Amino acid sequence: MTAPPPFRPGRRAVLAAAAGLAGAALLPRAAGAVAAADGAVALTAGPARVSLVGPPHPQTTVWAYNGTVPGPVLRWRQGDTARIAFTNALAEETTVHWHGLRVPVAMDGVPHLSQPPVPPGGRFTYAFTLKDAGTFWYHPHANSAQQVGRGLAGVLVVKEREPVPVDRDLVWALSDWRLTREAAVDDGFGHPMDASHAGRLGNTVTLNGAIVDAVPVRAGERLRLRLANLAGARVFALEFRGHAPQVIALDGHPVPPHAPDGDRVVLGPGQRADLMLDLTGAPGERFDVVDSFHPRQTYRLTSLVYGSDAPVRRSPSDTPVVLPANPLPPLDLAGAVRHDVVIEGGAMGRLPDGMAMTPAGPFWTLNGTAPMGHAAHAGPPLITVKRGQTVRMGFVNDTAWWHPMHLHGFPFRILTRNGAPSPREEWRDTVLLAPREAVEIAFVAEEPGDWMLHCHVLDHQEFGMMAVLRVA
Repeated sequence: MTAPPPFRPGRRAVLAAAAGLAGAALLPRAAGAVAAADGAVALTAGPARVSLVGPPHPQTTVWAYNGTVPGPVLRWRQGDTARIAFTNALAEETTVHWHGLRVPVAMDGVPHLSQPPVPPGGRFTYAFTLKDAGTFWYHPHANSAQQVGRGLAGVLVVKEREPVPVDRDLVWALSDWRLTREAAVDDGFGHPMDASHAGRLGNTVTLNGAIVDAVPVRAGERLRLRLANLAGARVFALEFRGHAPQVIALDGHPVPPHAPDGDRVVLGPGQRADLMLDLTGAPGERFDVVDSFHPRQTYRLTSLVYGSDAPVRRSPSDTPVVLPANPLPPLDLAGAVRHDVVIEGGAMGRLPDGMAMTPAGPFWTLNGTAPMGHAAHAGPPLITVKRGQTVRMGFVNDTAWWHPMHLHGFPFRILTRNGAPSPREEWRDTVLLAPREAVEIAFVAEEPGDWMLHCHVLDHQEFGMMAVLRVA
């Protein structure tokens, strides 16, 4: 495949520098966490310079946690208490949201709703018990589209109490960047064209913070591959050519092991998938991993390249990897309360009667409401339920665009899509809705407080698609 010129607007630059990246052929590992004086993990958000695309291109000025993109992989074991001593070294306020984790509302990281924003130079200590094992992530919830778009995101891994029988446990953090030809982050955040369409799509995709031409593997290995979509708008659909991955967890929660639907692992912004991958190739072989979500823009993300070492085992293990269930509260579907959320707006769509789209927004509504920025806390909650209730929530996507809908605080079970029952028991924290699709979920409102419900295409969130669920 012939690579396009680097950083051409609207085109991906992942292959542009691959031929000259001999020194970047190995998959970069995200930096580890740093301990603070009191035993907490020290986490600082601030400006940094990193080599996103490699030489001969210059370094890129980013906003980063602990100076790296993605931020350090934070690792604990299920049942541990996480303590994070956070410092804001940005020139604007921020917070940290622990995406997918069941935490007290005061630790959820939504400015003015869960906590006061952390001002420039300010500090805040987050502390919570890790109830669930799995793959989660963290990011700001202030000026989200820009702060995430400039690099503030990282993966959080909660290990199971007992080891999982794999040879290696790898994190692949997928990020999407809009860069200029000088490898600088494009400053055009919040453009109405992005906000009213698919969101701010980039022209460069990185894997663990770099363009990765090849991932070295060994024949006969069994990998646990933790995929996390840290992008602000891009949906990925990954094909592992020549291989047969098994999905073993989604959004951190175990699922019955199964082949991905359509042989593609589809991840909307904010979603994660844990794969069990048996490396069945032979020494010296090479297999591409491609993103084919947009068929006319299919590209190679990276390649699995088999070394010359003797195989770890001669044939794949016949022992399935079945993860232990997390201790989620049981659903009472018979006694559940029902709430529906209708998504309207966007290009080729409409807002409810009496509302008009302007270049400043809003472009989207949830049940006819459209708070801008993070102002959902300023009005009444969209939905109020009692603590301990089971909630059946129906999403109706009455728009021409994809929406990954994220509910803070409560993992939910997917019940139906377009009226058809889910083919398997699947618990998630973010559900990807196709245009004109209807999805029904259910969850237990176990923790009191005001919780965010929003689209994780971050421009959609900031231009109207955000609301509050109150648990009283």
